[in-house]
Amino acid sequence: MKFTELHPNLRLRIGVAFVQRFFDIMLVPLMVIHFAKLYGAATAGLMTLVVALAAITCNLVGGHLSDTYGRRPILLGGELGACLAYGGLAFVASPAGGDNGIVLYGLYLLAACSAGTALPANDAMLVDVTTPESRTAVYTINYWSTNMAFMLGSLVGGFFYYGYFFQLLAAAAVCLAAVFATTFLGIKETAPEDGVDNPRGVKSALVGYVSVVRDRVFLRLIVAALLIRSIEVQISSSIAVRLGNHFTPQDLIDIGSWHVRVTGVNMLGIMRAVNTLLVVCCALWVGKVLGRVGERRRLMGGIVVFTVGYMVWAVSGDAWTLIVATFVVTAGELMNAPVKQTLLANAVPDASRTKYMAAYGLQVRLGLLVGSLCVTVGALVPSWGMACIYAVFGAAAMALYRSLFRAQDARAAEAEAAAAAGRPAPAAS
Repeated sequence: MKFTELHPNLRLRIGVAFVQRFFDIMLVPLMVIHFAKLYGAATAGLMTLVVALAAITCNLVGGHLSDTYGRRPILLGGELGACLAYGGLAFVASPAGGDNGIVLYGLYLLAACSAGTALPANDAMLVDVTTPESRTAVYTINYWSTNMAFMLGSLVGGFFYYGYFFQLLAAAAVCLAAVFATTFLGIKETAPEDGVDNPRGVKSALVGYVSVVRDRVFLRLIVAALLIRSIEVQISSSIAVRLGNHFTPQDLIDIGSWHVRVTGVNMLGIMRAVNTLLVVCCALWVGKVLGRVGERRRLMGGIVVFTVGYMVWAVSGDAWTLIVATFVVTAGELMNAPVKQTLLANAVPDASRTKYMAAYGLQVRLGLLVGSLCVTVGALVPSWGMACIYAVFGAAAMALYRSLFRAQDARAAEAEAAAAAGRPAPAAS
């Protein structure tokens, strides 16, 4: 499927999402670094923890509102709020604004809440206007767009933070104003009419999530994914703060009269960009190379490699060592990511797919909470202590995945025995 063959709403939303993700990836780590410089790493960690909690709450509220009132008004409200918030951030960060940390934080909180409220409506719209046959192609295009935004945002943020912080915020405000105008003029409502007329309500949603929690196997899958996610977000939280505060500027390249000198923020941008570029370029090739490796060995080996790479990131102050560790992290990510998705698909009941997928998605937001806590912890323990914490997360995830494989084997054996005896297969528990 070609990009031009997509529904007009999809083409606009993919383009809009690229702009939003570009600025999100570029500015979120820089805001954490900025608050750490103003108030210290421990306080900055608590501040970002509050932001993450608020974003989770607004995400849940936004999901309910988009079912009740439709996608378009929630998108417009969230995008307008984000635009105004970044406009305020740019003014406060300008020479005329005084760089008041409390006002900056309040506006940053408003931006995060606005984005969190609009996110469920955006995700729902992508599903509303696609068919099961077209979704693979649509999400493939969206995946590439996301990774390109990630790579470019990391590079721009890493190299323009010093001396251009106000300009970056101003550019975000202008582009988000264009996003709001695009949604207002070009996006049509896609919510099913019966969904808007007869919303399920908060009570029904809560009852549904209780049934997910009672599925002990799926709950272990969520916790295991959360532990891996908690390691992944360190590049935007505690590792970002460490590089911003403690990395000694050094020459990345020193050939004759040609010198490329990097700071910690520069290194953060390089590491994130290299990781994303490798994922985009190597995902299909790695999939073919590892196609004959058993899923269990691939998952466990991937977690080990991935965790070791993050442990090096946590302690190293050498630029080239950090870059080599980026290759290690990416290799581990490419090894385990497809297997995690397969486990998820196998664990989700067909009759409750939406509910289970929504519950699984919470691990992304909860991972941000852990990342915020780790900023505070990183201010209290040495870098090797953080590396040990990552090791504990990785080991716990491996233990949970092993238990999931055992549960899968037990279910398969019970189903085989039931089939042989002519009984129904046992239900998941």
